[in-house]
Amino acid sequence: MKNKIDYFIHKSSYIDDDVTIGRNTKIWHFSHIQSGSSIGDNCVLGQNVNIGNNVLIGDSCKIQNNVSIYEGVELEDYVFCGPSMVFTNVKLPRSEFPQRGSKYYLKTLVKKSASIGANATVICGVTIGEYALIGAGALVTKDIPPNALVLGNPGKIVGWVDRKGERLKFDIDGVSNCKKYKLINKTLHNI
Repeated sequence: MKNKIDYFIHKSSYIDDDVTIGRNTKIWHFSHIQSGSSIGDNCVLGQNVNIGNNVLIGDSCKIQNNVSIYEGVELEDYVFCGPSMVFTNVKLPRSEFPQRGSKYYLKTLVKKSASIGANATVICGVTIGEYALIGAGALVTKDIPPNALVLGNPGKIVGWVDRKGERLKFDIDGVSNCKKYKLINKTLHNI
């Protein structure tokens, strides 16, 4: 295992060879980190978390209990994954015709500071934008723009949030209550 210094791994967890774990990261009960994965500094992985082969996780991510992050998924810094949320990595899985190996896995990218609620599902091949907020139980089937608030099945943009996740309100000219964003043709822009 390639490592930095000063991290915590609970004795019930398994860490394969060729894994990088960042400083001050904590990996709790019954988790498994598979080979080729890299976990950044100051991350917290809850109970029963599985990190697949070659997964990249940025700094200061929080991955709650019962989350599996499969090969093909990348989390940038400060991403939050709620309890029991799900990532997929194969678009059309078939037990009879297995699709194993990197060439079959569609890339999923979760950008900086996005949050994904409990029991949400993210279908592979999408990008979730910076500061997006995916509600509990939502089904993400397409790319999500930065700062979008997504709810439902299938997931739909129902509003916009600021960097802290507070819902934005807009005046008649489309300017947000915090004066940092403008809504133009249903697309959010920084001012």
